[in-house]
Parts: sequence; structure tokens; C-alpha cells
Amino acid sequence: MRFSRKITIIQVRKPKETDVNKDLQYFGSALGLFGLRDKDKSCYRIFLELLKAAKQKLGLSSDELAYKLSLTRGTVVHHLNKLMDAGIAVNIRNRYYLREENLEIVINEIKKDLASSMDDLATLAKEIDVWMGL
Repeated sequence: MRFSRKITIIQVRKPKETDVNKDLQYFGSALGLFGLRDKDKSCYRIFLELLKAAKQKLGLSSDELAYKLSLTRGTVVHHLNKLMDAGIAVNIRNRYYLREENLEIVINEIKKDLASSMDDLATLAKEIDVWMGL
């Protein structure tokens, strides 16, 4: 099944010090998840909760996340949609989960998504070149 996904990769400088919080910030920033407009780091906090839940193999509802993080449900849903569009999270029966059991597998799946998209674009580019006589 094919579906729309927004894959964003931003080259940002990796932190020099080894610190899990800085590494997680780098991870999300490199995927375009944590922008400057997110002043209270809502997306980052939701991402962390999904990671914690993945460790326990649990899903979380938007209401649970809103309550736990003292955010509005609207804010939570906005960021969950962003995480799902990026291929980080999935929604199963109104519960949100990390897409895979750990981040390494998530990134490998995003790599497959990206490779498939690039293959589709290359095929289309070839067809357009032929059509345009290039």
C-alpha cells in the first residue's frame, strides 16, 4: 500500500558531546520535526513519550498525551500528525505508537521509503525526458 509521506532530511551539526537529550534533539531536528516555532518543545516531548511507550510496547491516546504533557489535545494531534507524516509514528485504533520497535528500525524503514520515492521519480524523469525529446 502506497501513501503520501513527507520525508525531510536536514543536515545539522551533530552534537560533539555524548548526551542522550542532545542526540534526541539532533535526531528530530535532522528529520525536520523540531522547528523554531515549537517554543515549548511540544513535538519533542510527544516524541519522547512515544519512545518511552515503545520501550514498554504500549500505545498512547492523544488524550493521554495531552494530559501527561499539559498540552491541548489540538496541539498533541497536530504534532502526532507531523510525526506520522514523517514516518516516525503510526495510529492503530486511536492509539499512537512509534512506527517500529526502536529508532534504528524506524530509520531503516524511512530509508526504504525514500529509496522507493527516488526510484519512482527516476522512472518518471526518464518518461518525461522521452516525452520531451531530451
